Amino acid sequence: MKDLKKQCSIAVVQATPVMFDKDKCLEKVLKFIEECAKNGAELIVFPELFIPGYPLGMTYGFTVGARGEDGRKDFKTYYDNSVLANGKEMEAVAAAAKAHGVYVSLGYSERDAVTGTLYNSNMMISPEGTCMNHRKLKPTGAERVVWGDGQKDYFPVMETPWGPMGNLICWESYMPLARVALYQKGITIYISPNTNDNEEWQNTIRHIAIEGHVFFVNCDMYFKRSDYPETASAAAQIAALPEIACRGGSSVIDPFGHAVTETLWDREGVLYATLDMERAYTSRMEMDCVGHYARPDVLKLEVTEK
Repeated sequence: MKDLKKQCSIAVVQATPVMFDKDKCLEKVLKFIEECAKNGAELIVFPELFIPGYPLGMTYGFTVGARGEDGRKDFKTYYDNSVLANGKEMEAVAAAAKAHGVYVSLGYSERDAVTGTLYNSNMMISPEGTCMNHRKLKPTGAERVVWGDGQKDYFPVMETPWGPMGNLICWESYMPLARVALYQKGITIYISPNTNDNEEWQNTIRHIAIEGHVFFVNCDMYFKRSDYPETASAAAQIAALPEIACRGGSSVIDPFGHAVTETLWDREGVLYATLDMERAYTSRMEMDCVGHYARPDVLKLEVTEK
C-alpha cells in the first residue's frame, strides 16, 4: 500500500430527497456540500439515487405480460427528472466539489445520452472536478423495470490521499465477486450508497468491513410516505407504505468491524467522523484477502473492465 494521509474527515449525509424533482434535489446537494465543507469535511457521501429519489413501493403499472398507461406517465416523470452523467446538474456538483476542495460521492438516476435507458448510478468527484461514474451491475428485483443493467463503468476506483476509493450500490454488496473486484484494486474506503434499512444489512456492513479490511461508508436515505408527490398510478401503493418509508441506518464501520459513528435512524442528519487511516494498514497484518491471505494458485477472479 502507498503511504496514506493519516486522517480523513468524512460527512455522511442521510437526507430526504425532494421526490422526483431533480432541480430541488440538486439544490439540497449543493447546500449540503457547502455546509459539510464548512464543518471540515474532506469527503462528502450522499445516498443511492438521491437525485431524484428512490420510488419505493411503486410498480409503474408493470404486470406480467402487460403495462398500464398511467404507469407510463409516472415513468416519464421519473425519466425526465433523471440526469445525464455529464449534464448540467453533474457539472454543478463537480463545480461545487472543486470550489470547496472536497471529494463527493453522489447516487443518482442516470439518463443515457443515446438510448432511452436509465441506470442506477453513483458518481465520485475529486476536488479537481474529475468525475468517475459507476453503474449498478444488476438492479435488484423489481428495480429492473426502471433501470437497466450497467453496461459500462463497472469498477471505477478513485485515487485519494487516504488510498483508493470505490463504491458498490446497495445489493451489489451481496455480490462476492464484485467486492473482490474492488479489493483487488487496493481500496481503503468502500462507499455503499443504498436504500436498505433492514436489520440484516447492519450485519452485512460489518462483515464487509472485516473481510476487505476497509472503512465501510454506509449511506442510506430517510424519507416518509408523505414525501411522495401525487402520482398517476401509485396512490394505493404509496398509501400502503409505513409512514416512515425508509428509516435510514447510516454509519461508518472501521476495518476491524467497529462502529466509528452512531447509527442514524428515523431522521435526517449528517454523520461527521475522523477516520484513522492507519487502521487500514494494521488491520491487514493477519488477514489480507487479496494479499498474503489469498491463494491465487487455487482461486482467481477474472474481471472485465469497461
